[in-house]
Amino acid sequence: MAPPAASQRYPSPSQPSGKSEVSDLKTQLRQLAGSRAPGVDDSKRDLYKKVISYMTIGIDVSSVFGEMVMCSATSDIVLKKMCYLYVGNYAKGNPDLSLLTINFLQRDCKDEDPMIRGLALRSLCSLRVPNLVEYLVGPLGSGLKDNNSYVRTIAVTGVLKLYHISPSTCIDADFPATLKSLMLHDSDAQVVANCLSALQEIWSLEASHSEEACREKESLLSKPVIYYFLNRIKEFNEWAQCLILELAVKYVPSDSNDIFDIMNLLEDRLQHANGAVVLATVKVFLQLTLSMTDVHQQVYERIKSPLLTLVSSGSPEQSYAILSHLHLLVVRAPFIFAADYKHFYCQYNEPSYVKKLKLEMLTAVANESNTYEIVTELCEYAANVDIAIARESIRAVGKIALQQYDVNAIVDRLLQFLEMEKDYVTAETLVLVKDLLRKYPQWSHDCISVVGGISSKNIQEPKAKAALIWMLGEYAQDMSDAPYVLENLIENWEEEHSAEVRLHLLTAAMKCFFKRAPETQKALGTALAAGIADFHQDVHDRALFYYRVLQYDVHVAERVVSPPKQAVSVFADTQSSEIKDRIFDEFNSLSVIYQKPSYMFTDKEHRGPFEFSDEVGNISITPEASSDIVPAQQYEANDKDLLLGIDEKDENKGVSNNNGSAYTAPSLESSSNITSQMQELAISGPATSATTPQSFGFDDLFGLGLSTAPAPTPSPPLLKLNARAALDPGAFQQKWRQLPISLTQECSVNPQGIAALTVPQSLIKHMQSHSIHCIASGGQSPNFKFFFFAQKESEPSNYLTECIINTSSAKAQIKVKADEQSTCQAFTTVFETALSKFGMP
Repeated sequence: MAPPAASQRYPSPSQPSGKSEVSDLKTQLRQLAGSRAPGVDDSKRDLYKKVISYMTIGIDVSSVFGEMVMCSATSDIVLKKMCYLYVGNYAKGNPDLSLLTINFLQRDCKDEDPMIRGLALRSLCSLRVPNLVEYLVGPLGSGLKDNNSYVRTIAVTGVLKLYHISPSTCIDADFPATLKSLMLHDSDAQVVANCLSALQEIWSLEASHSEEACREKESLLSKPVIYYFLNRIKEFNEWAQCLILELAVKYVPSDSNDIFDIMNLLEDRLQHANGAVVLATVKVFLQLTLSMTDVHQQVYERIKSPLLTLVSSGSPEQSYAILSHLHLLVVRAPFIFAADYKHFYCQYNEPSYVKKLKLEMLTAVANESNTYEIVTELCEYAANVDIAIARESIRAVGKIALQQYDVNAIVDRLLQFLEMEKDYVTAETLVLVKDLLRKYPQWSHDCISVVGGISSKNIQEPKAKAALIWMLGEYAQDMSDAPYVLENLIENWEEEHSAEVRLHLLTAAMKCFFKRAPETQKALGTALAAGIADFHQDVHDRALFYYRVLQYDVHVAERVVSPPKQAVSVFADTQSSEIKDRIFDEFNSLSVIYQKPSYMFTDKEHRGPFEFSDEVGNISITPEASSDIVPAQQYEANDKDLLLGIDEKDENKGVSNNNGSAYTAPSLESSSNITSQMQELAISGPATSATTPQSFGFDDLFGLGLSTAPAPTPSPPLLKLNARAALDPGAFQQKWRQLPISLTQECSVNPQGIAALTVPQSLIKHMQSHSIHCIASGGQSPNFKFFFFAQKESEPSNYLTECIINTSSAKAQIKVKADEQSTCQAFTTVFETALSKFGMP
């Protein structure tokens, strides 16, 4: 059956069928205003529901404002609530209409029903119209003295709303003093809690310009006030208890007796059913006893049981939050939780995020007494249907092995993983075996005998393939087919998309060459040729470096690339002890959940990829950073404004365009003698020129034709720029908004250029010498931002460029917008060439 035509469909009951619907509502409300007929309240309710429904779905019903106010003269509390909801929604956008509500709201503030008094006072304070603040002072003063606690609670919150609308009015009416009196003397716990919350916010904001507010704020941390709250803490709800406990954390006890008194008062809060209260109490205990080592350890023992109980009872989300805090404590004191390791075993019905955190905790609590049980449990997880958890469990086993607990049994378990014939298990195990061999070289014979039977064709993950290649190069003398496996991998160079694998291939080929030269000679030549021609900058630079160090002296190359192996004693931690201490100080906050201190979220330089506004005027990176718009012809006048200092650091990441490598060869004593075949391949003495007969012999030896070809003549510049280009900053900003982004690219900045950025003006002058002019600049270390423009020499075609340079990573992010899209790539080449020469003599 065909659907009815649009004109025949029934209108939705929640939407008006036409423009006249709102007008009809207005007429009906006006008819009911002032009527006292039986059933009139029911009719008003229906109309009010329609109005609120339309308002909720975004239909403008502000035209019935007057009629809604006129119909509010009723004792029906439901009608009152709907009317207050309507008034609060439209009052701020219609300040003139808000005057109509003052009289009936003030009248309702004096109603006999405390519920209506409270609702009216809340609605009056929610108008948020600056012109009406004078009408709030009286009702608020009366509300703070009301006999009903509900009204007083609403009035306290209303004072805070008044302060945000007009701070001077709130202070002049002496409301903070009234709130303080209520806080210390009111019998209702909710009123006291609201007073504390409001006073903390008001005095914190006032403290920046008022000494009296500073003193009042400090008075909240006095001993009488703290003990007053702690003695009454059982009367408060969970939210208020957390508020009081956060206040108690900031209190500085006078002596040890003071500390014990506070802990005795809060002892029963550790048994509370609410996790937030327990965590807030734990924070108080931990912070109070930081200077008392023995007591601090006893606190860990005391809080362990409540936290473990909360983990096992409650939702997975709550369990995760509690586990995150437990993880922080376990890392700080693993021996205290070592006997409770079974609490951290994974349950089959737990979410993956909870399981992952438990695996980290099992790793942390492992010691000599429980390693066997923990590793046995972790090995069971390796066959988990959840691949992510299986991977994490294998990594956990490896981390425990690196902690030197029962290494013999763990290595056997890891090698058994290689027999499971699951790609992800094999991949994770290979990475761990590599780390184990770096720390325990004595296990090389057992590991290599198993790893040698793994086919490289079955390994697809870059990290695992890189680990296998590392072992092939490091232990080439123990693996009979190592040169041939490497040769096969090198022949498929073009199919390998991971730069990490290609870098490991180069190094492994070099190491294998020093141990088994005749078998690896051809593979090494192929690898060097492919690496030098590689488009990835790091791969290209490493291949060129190996080529030149081999050309210089094979003995030197061996000492640089394959020095005597030294066992790694300690692997670098992912987090510094300072960061861990900062997270501990922010216990019971999101910092513990994310395992990052708060400044990494609030400070811009720690937010990850830096984001800038597309507005040219908004280029300041931090509030303290200087930001100037500098015309291209007048930038010298503002040199001092752009002197943004940075810390000079040794950057080894960038490589200059004259092929000056930034590699540092280790200074080692002469290594083991090279085989007789190597002696024949070695080239004595440094090569002074790429065209010497020695160089020709070297390239022929490895099958490289790099030195025989004459140097190509430099091609003429693809794009000529106007050295006297001019562009008004206003025109630049307008074009920047209008033009689409033509090209976005990232390139490296050489170390000399990074050092020269101590004075950003130097980059501006350097780019101007290449006919690329700066129109605005700003920022501070490690991020600098520049806006450049250039014009074609032959025609008025503009190129606008945003360049963001990070001195820490030695990278520049370039964003280009152009009038002429076809020449955008050519301009980008010119720009990158100019930037690459920055800082060069």
